[in-house]
Amino acid sequence: MTRLPLSVSLMVLFGLVVLLPATGRAADDGAGLYKTYCVTCHGETGKGDGVAGAALNPKPADLSKEEFWKSRDDAAIKKVIKEGGAAVGKSPLMVAWGAVLDDAKIEAVLKHLKTFKGK
Repeated sequence: MTRLPLSVSLMVLFGLVVLLPATGRAADDGAGLYKTYCVTCHGETGKGDGVAGAALNPKPADLSKEEFWKSRDDAAIKKVIKEGGAAVGKSPLMVAWGAVLDDAKIEAVLKHLKTFKGK
């Protein structure tokens, strides 16, 4: 049996992650948006342990760690969500959600991310 390279597998996985939310309406609240767009990589509790996160290198950010919150402000986090990891010198595997989420939805996601802080 032929094995696909990891990079091809990841591209297919991310393509599915991006397309799946388009097939159904995501909840407009932060928790619902997080579950629709973020949980696959960042996990249910924001620790970076989602099903796709296990295959990523570098691993997704652990949103529960104090160091994460001390090292960046709200504007930086919103920029990563909107423009993707590459826009701020982080992993290009962090998807840019600006075409899908408007500023109000990004703000709602950020508010939800803060619920993971210190857990």
